[in-house]
Amino acid sequence: MATFIVLGTFTEQGIRNVKDTAKRADAFRELATSFGVTVKDMYWTLGKHDMITIVQALDDVSITALTLSLAKSGNVRTQTLRAFSQADMATVLSKVI
Repeated sequence: MATFIVLGTFTEQGIRNVKDTAKRADAFRELATSFGVTVKDMYWTLGKHDMITIVQALDDVSITALTLSLAKSGNVRTQTLRAFSQADMATVLSKVI
């Protein structure tokens, strides 16, 4: 499974309803499961992004469908980063010419 880091930023709607953010996180975990995505960790942060979520997914299509479905809620905008473990990176580097 591939690892992804999802950076989240509250929209105006999301910040107006910020007191529901923990409930929405639970709903996100359930939604992720329906896409075959596993939420490994979720953090609320200070700075440019309001949340960081670490997930594992079978493929790019699954994580993209999940984040688009999340965006439809109108509470958060996301940026998704593909993450490579040290073992993954060793495999990548073995193919570098």
